[in-house]
Amino acid sequence: MSPASPDDVPPVHDLIGIGFGPSNVAMAIALTERNSRVGRQQAVTAHFFERQPRFGWHRGMLIDDATMQVSFLKDLVTLRNPSSEFSFLCYLQSEGRLVDFVNGKSLFPLRVEFHDYFEWAAAKVDDMVSYGHEVMAVRPVVLDGVVEYVDVTSRSGSEVVVHRARNLVIGTGLRPQMPDGVERTDRVWHTSDLLARVEGLDGAEPPSRFVVVGAGQSAAENVAYLHRRFPDAEVCAVFSRYGYSPADDSGFANRIFDPDAVDEYFTAPDETKRKLMGYHGNTNYAVVDIDLIDDLYRTAYQEKVLGTERLRFLNVSRVVDAVETPDRVRTTVESLVTGERTTLDADVVVYATGYLPADALGLLGEVGERCRLDAQGRVRVERDYRVATDPGMRCGVYLQGGTEHTHGITSSLLSNTAIRVGEILDSIVERGQNDASGRPRDVVDDEISTPL
Repeated sequence: MSPASPDDVPPVHDLIGIGFGPSNVAMAIALTERNSRVGRQQAVTAHFFERQPRFGWHRGMLIDDATMQVSFLKDLVTLRNPSSEFSFLCYLQSEGRLVDFVNGKSLFPLRVEFHDYFEWAAAKVDDMVSYGHEVMAVRPVVLDGVVEYVDVTSRSGSEVVVHRARNLVIGTGLRPQMPDGVERTDRVWHTSDLLARVEGLDGAEPPSRFVVVGAGQSAAENVAYLHRRFPDAEVCAVFSRYGYSPADDSGFANRIFDPDAVDEYFTAPDETKRKLMGYHGNTNYAVVDIDLIDDLYRTAYQEKVLGTERLRFLNVSRVVDAVETPDRVRTTVESLVTGERTTLDADVVVYATGYLPADALGLLGEVGERCRLDAQGRVRVERDYRVATDPGMRCGVYLQGGTEHTHGITSSLLSNTAIRVGEILDSIVERGQNDASGRPRDVVDDEISTPL
């Protein structure tokens, strides 16, 4: 911990964002739009650090025919500001495809196209981000006994930079989850590896069998893609259910993704929160679009009729072992009903076992020690997505993700991104313009910093 000093200090920002995925791109846009409406003294200064060399969002799953599971109207801005120049519709207009998209009569764009929209939007605010910079440390800066700022240290190659901030907005996304004891290798993949890994199979001896483990949307998409991409290979889907479960995207069920649902969930008793997660888990977790389910079923039945069964479903089963040999992965599948075990020698095993939120407090060091936890050891988060801290912490820490236990299913999803960033920005502005000693913020800026 270091005391603040007017001598030789790093630049001070109103906020620093860690990560520059869709959530923090949306935050940068919200900042840009707000700053365009106010004077210089009221502008919010910010900078973002992203360890990837350029914008990228689930690139390994940008399958050519995969569509979004949310409406294009739930883009980075529209639910917060329908007239925004950063909307998906403005993107389409700039690309000359607006009329064509409208004629398609679909609310759900191709995932590849929506990723291109994200890149388009990110490029419009790229003066606020340093790509290829990994945040290495966050240290508290004390002024008059209070943590007024944090110093954020990032590294790009041999270059190390330090920036100072009054607030942190953490948007580090999700991390691929593998079963305990299973490591990712050249032949054992997570679904996030799909497109990057599959190119390595070209030019070699054609694969003869894939095993895909999981029952959610990514699993089903992997099964369909591999079956189409490798017409001579067998694709074995392994899951503990009888079949894929359809996602409930009906109008009433979709209300769980409404912005108002966050308010209701946040104030609900713990028992009600548990019930709501149970009632509506089938809107988001381990479920598959019904059209894809139907396509896979039709394909499997057609192959059965023709006697060319390349698409196999090992249901009510689980993978209990996957051992790599020099050129294969020996996979053992166990029936949950009979206990019978089947051995499958596969070229590749793909685990569609989901994602976990990144450790929100893992980078914060001493700052993380000032963050409060609930009785279950989870980080306490206020309604404005600000982490609850001890009284000696004035600097704000905001989370874009990892808040399901406090804010519900929708709180960290794309469905609520536009609203969420607006709420965080409002909180940062409304929490006051004065430093810990009570002086106006612009006085402190004049003494120790230059706005970005």
